[in-house]
Amino acid sequence: MNASEQRRKVLLQIGSAAVFLAIVAVAVLIVVSSNETSGGDTNLEDVGLVKRELQGIPQSALVLGQSSAKVTLYEFGDPQCPVCKGFSEEIIPTVVESKVRGGEAKIEFKNFIIISQESVPAGAAAIAAGEQGRGWNFIDLFYRNQGPEASGYVTDEFLTEIARGAGVPDIATWNKARESAAILGEVKRTTEEAQQLELTGTPSFAVEGPGTQGIESLGTPGSAEALEEAIEGAA
Repeated sequence: MNASEQRRKVLLQIGSAAVFLAIVAVAVLIVVSSNETSGGDTNLEDVGLVKRELQGIPQSALVLGQSSAKVTLYEFGDPQCPVCKGFSEEIIPTVVESKVRGGEAKIEFKNFIIISQESVPAGAAAIAAGEQGRGWNFIDLFYRNQGPEASGYVTDEFLTEIARGAGVPDIATWNKARESAAILGEVKRTTEEAQQLELTGTPSFAVEGPGTQGIESLGTPGSAEALEEAIEGAA
């Protein structure tokens, strides 16, 4: 091989290496960009927003807030309910900041299935997420990515995407739990509890504390201020 051919071979090797490194760099940028904008492996809306709103607040099962809080606000909701979605985005965050974050009250979500049977696996999935400390993240994220009622959007794939976006750490355990008889029975039990309280729609609220006679129904208050006043009265 003469000097000219040897030089050409070296240049080709250098060029190939440069192309390879450029491809790797582009791939890294794509992965980083995807993780920053979509919360990892999901394209759901408001993953980061939900995480920020709930950051630093204790969660246990579907209870948000400190266990020592004297007042409990109960929310009976259907994951497919569009009015529940509105409350989740516009009213509940105010109550969480004013009453829950500081420890005055805690709020517990209870499934009240009234839309369609598609809400049953959604409710069960939320309970299963709650077993891993991500119940409220799951509920809020579901509402923010809610589809039309009874349209078939509540698939295993959709629920899994919500769970991942909510930060459920063990998806395999979550998958097993959400299909268990115990959790599906819990969805049925809380729906029956709502009926026993004579609640007629979603979302409906109830409150319990030192100033109440057991659990007292609030119906569907139209503002955060009304819920805050109910908490203050129950205290």
